[in-house]
Amino acid sequence: MTDYFEVLDRDGAARIGELRLAEPVTTPARVDDVLVDSGSLWNADREVPDGDEGSLTILPHRSLPAGSREDVQDAFGTEHSDTEFPTAAVVASDTPTPQGADAYILSDAAGFVGHGEGFKDAIISAKDALPADTALVLSGVATPRNVALLAYAGVDGFDAKLAKVKGSQGKYLTSDNEAFLDDLDELPCSCPACQQPRDEFDREDCIEHNVAALEAELRRVRERVRAGRLRDYIEGQARHDNWLTAAFREFDDQYSYLEARTPVFRTSEISAATSDTIRRVEIQRFAERVTSRYRNRFDNPLVLVPCSARKPYSDSQSHGQFHDAIGYRGHTVSMTSPIGIVPPELELTYPAQHYDSVVTGRWSEDEKQFVASVLRQYLRRNEYPRVVAHVPDHGYRDIVERVEADSDLDFEYTVEGHPTNTDSLANLAGALEGELKFSKRERQHNTIKAIADYQFGEDAGDALFGDIEIQTTGRYPKLQVRNDDGDQLATMVPQYGLLAMTLAGGDRWVASDAPTKTVDIEGFVPHGSVLAPGVVDASDDIRPGDEVVIQGSAAFAVGRAEMSGPEMVDSTRGVASTVRHVRER
Repeated sequence: MTDYFEVLDRDGAARIGELRLAEPVTTPARVDDVLVDSGSLWNADREVPDGDEGSLTILPHRSLPAGSREDVQDAFGTEHSDTEFPTAAVVASDTPTPQGADAYILSDAAGFVGHGEGFKDAIISAKDALPADTALVLSGVATPRNVALLAYAGVDGFDAKLAKVKGSQGKYLTSDNEAFLDDLDELPCSCPACQQPRDEFDREDCIEHNVAALEAELRRVRERVRAGRLRDYIEGQARHDNWLTAAFREFDDQYSYLEARTPVFRTSEISAATSDTIRRVEIQRFAERVTSRYRNRFDNPLVLVPCSARKPYSDSQSHGQFHDAIGYRGHTVSMTSPIGIVPPELELTYPAQHYDSVVTGRWSEDEKQFVASVLRQYLRRNEYPRVVAHVPDHGYRDIVERVEADSDLDFEYTVEGHPTNTDSLANLAGALEGELKFSKRERQHNTIKAIADYQFGEDAGDALFGDIEIQTTGRYPKLQVRNDDGDQLATMVPQYGLLAMTLAGGDRWVASDAPTKTVDIEGFVPHGSVLAPGVVDASDDIRPGDEVVIQGSAAFAVGRAEMSGPEMVDSTRGVASTVRHVRER
């Protein structure tokens, strides 16, 4: 339990928090100015001192090296009684034991920072064992070059010890480099220490600069987290040091760790500028849900088309031309990197309309393999009578031909030169001659059901809306879903292409066979939000941004999760979920 640290914002494992001292500290941040060490128990027995709310008191500690035998750790274990002031406990990364503190300092940080796999193992071990609403601190390891990656992994607090030591050695630090002063003809910084003439800049000035550079990088990291754009920054920043690249990729391989902490939608755009973008949680999650949850409900042929720079695709000029040729006689699915494939019902669903990729006209082998894998899995799950591939030669056709080799379906290629030239469009229209058009009603109903499948789980669309005569009102993309009595069940949110439920929709959700994301609360009526201390239990699969049902003995509500389900249960501070509609019981 923590009384003095609260998480305010999240960007994957990275987060904005607040150490609620007499002068609050917004994390990720340097905390060496507020840490007060009670001392080591190896030297002498020590009592917990009388701390105060102006500092973070490090409890008396007995650090053991990583890998110490369990019986040794038990023999030298440390326990502390509750305190009434902010505290930090020192623990080893491989056996971190909760001690009721507000922050935890990993004693062996210098041993794993600099080693990609070791760093990943240490952070995940600590995060899995320690309370979610406590701060994680690493001492003696932060530099302007590595602190963004440390924060990305989930570290909240740092000190400037290493930056100062390097400055005393004449090493000048920046966010992308480390150089000896003697090797620099110019100083690439405009901090106060660097304003003096180059020949007067000495090691004391270097220390001052290094600390300022670390502070500046932490400010940059905090702004990136607030904007939901830290990953974009890391994809470039990690290239400046091989161990950072290794650690970054090690975390990408820990999908479950990052996925549980990554929101289901953001307002920010994904910058798809490197091959690492394919491994982002948002990209992998979309591909996984499209190939395991989404189900095609049309009987028409599959028509594969290239993506467009404009999003959503249906607003682009090229897709307008495709639409005129197809005329609702085929089910149009867009192929794109780094997303994979995008069915038209999900063209608004994050991140399908929220990315921008580098357009060169050339596909990398990684991109081809990924999109081909997604398309292959999609065709195995969904039934189509045949495939019309209206794709150009550049990359797209190679991908389709790879998939065709593994498929029993008939493929027809319709592009001659460019997809939007007259002959190509005529070929596309001709390939669909004789096919029956599907109606606007069918299109809208299938869109709602497809989004429910994607959002809530396999077959959720039919479980929620399949046994009643639903009506869709409003104009796409602002569709409302109503039952045959006219009661509104849900609204399609065009900004991120998911459903927002009403109370009537929540009732159906709970009563249906659809996978339900439920937050159980104590006997109170929530207004505006539900705080974590009021949560009794929550579904493990809840992610930040998920639509949730909130229920307790006094109230039934629907809202949107602000943290994951496990974090709701584990935390003692913070907003667990916002509340959209509530009904007293």
